[in-house]
Amino acid sequence: MKEEKHKKDKKNKKHTHEKALEPEVREAIDSMKSSEEAAEPVKQAKKINKKFFFKELTKLQIELNKLQEWIRKEGLKVVILFEGRDAAGKGGAIKCITQTLNPRYARVVALGVPTEREKTQWYFQRYVPHLPAAGEMVLFDRSWYNRAGVEHVMGFCKDAEYEEFLRSCPEFERMLIRSGIIVIKYWFSVSDEEQEKRFQARINDPTKHWKISPMDLESRKRWVEYSMAKDKMFAYTDTKDCPWHVVEADDKKRARLNCISHLLSLVPYQEIPYKPIKLPKREDKVGYVRPPRNVNTYVPKVY
Repeated sequence: MKEEKHKKDKKNKKHTHEKALEPEVREAIDSMKSSEEAAEPVKQAKKINKKFFFKELTKLQIELNKLQEWIRKEGLKVVILFEGRDAAGKGGAIKCITQTLNPRYARVVALGVPTEREKTQWYFQRYVPHLPAAGEMVLFDRSWYNRAGVEHVMGFCKDAEYEEFLRSCPEFERMLIRSGIIVIKYWFSVSDEEQEKRFQARINDPTKHWKISPMDLESRKRWVEYSMAKDKMFAYTDTKDCPWHVVEADDKKRARLNCISHLLSLVPYQEIPYKPIKLPKREDKVGYVRPPRNVNTYVPKVY
């Protein structure tokens, strides 16, 4: 009897909560559900080979360098958010983007667990210091959307804090945009089967053990809860001012190329002419005597 009453109370609570949602939000969630139910299985394209991948990646990275120079010259401020399930490929995409860029102007932000002090702050406060200055690009490997995902699903925040985030987040992002910051949001989508493969690879590879944590395992168990949280997050925060861009990430190589190509299309830029550099001649070593080798400690030649 107690169990039946608990289920009934839970159902009533859910029904009351859904009624309390704004009409447009409820409509967006319903449309997502109906579109998912009607969707046909997506045909997987043939995976691209390494040679083609690196050839295309090099072309895109050259364009990324042109984009960075343009951002510096024009004093633009760019924020890119990378969100998605664990093992969806966010980190790999970020590495491909930043690999050839000047780290002084392209920073990666991957915050850890908030401190006790940060927990008492305005939620967005810990992210604000990491926003870019003029000429900078900041890539968030997970961002303020932690509250809509892991914090909500794992019970690390109160329901009232979660609901307040969903309502205030679009306003926060509009405020950033009005201040002149370009905000770009990517969601990396990975299938259940592909995530399973990647988790198994991490378990069996000693160099990847750090990539899997007890939290990742728990999120794996709560796949459906995370799906529901993602749908609701999109319903509130996929706005015209700051839309979500979904990257299909079952094929890592294709996902990285598609993401970079799309990023380049979102920020209009021009190539800044490169001034040829001529190396000056070295000065003659007049009066300089190099110290003997035995006064220095050299690294052993193991290889």
